[in-house]
Amino acid sequence: MRTSDHPNLADELTAPKPRKIIALLVMQANHIVPTTAMARELWGDNPPASVQTTLQTYVLQARRLLGRALGLSPADVARRILVTKFGGYQLNVSHGSVDVNEFARLAAEGQHAFLEGEDERAVRLLTEALDLWSGPPLVDIQAGPLLSAEIRRLEENRLTVQMQMVDAKLRLALHDQLPGELAGLAAQYPRNENLHAQYMLALYRCGRCPDALDVFRRLRERLVDELGLEPSLKIQALHRAMLAADPALDHGAVPTEGNLLLDGLAPTAPGREPWATRRAG
Repeated sequence: MRTSDHPNLADELTAPKPRKIIALLVMQANHIVPTTAMARELWGDNPPASVQTTLQTYVLQARRLLGRALGLSPADVARRILVTKFGGYQLNVSHGSVDVNEFARLAAEGQHAFLEGEDERAVRLLTEALDLWSGPPLVDIQAGPLLSAEIRRLEENRLTVQMQMVDAKLRLALHDQLPGELAGLAAQYPRNENLHAQYMLALYRCGRCPDALDVFRRLRERLVDELGLEPSLKIQALHRAMLAADPALDHGAVPTEGNLLLDGLAPTAPGREPWATRRAG
């Protein structure tokens, strides 16, 4: 959350529990956060007998912090910004003042551009969305059950945006920009088949077919050793296409159906055409 004069106003609040309250309110900005949710985040299933009074104290601290940041009295903050609602509290913020909401807006516009085939615009919007990230979400918060779920949601959304941007760059023949980025992502998400498929295709188009095949080998070994599973038929089809040097792998033949690379690949049985997808016309 940002204000014009206080880019990181929550840094002024050092006590862990009030910081959790601020985080919950920001993550649900312009929506009511029930006091029961606040209590569960702070104390789990064992809230103190004084839970309501303690929550009121934490909210008062948050109002004082917001008042200093915005140049308002705590009373004005209580009336306009951090307001009491039936059963909870609501933080009212203006458009664009919470990074997570701006990220969601840019990501949605970027995904729409990608599905419409406007790849340059998609890359620009998705890059703007990712540039809002400065590190892991809520890294300075001792997250309880609710914030932990929010962190997982944010991380999944970020990964989806990263993969969509990679697909857009592949369609723009910008594969030479991708191996380094995808090497890091594949290491961070070692079981994510879509990331590995993207990594394989980027390497293949860079003239590094042996490296692309090695990515598949390592993925398969990990899945078999750790889970007892073979890779999906879709990524097996991509692997066979590389072994056969299928010309459809070159240029802009990334599938246009679906949101991500593997979504547009039809699984094929051994002996059939390995790269079953729409050719670039």
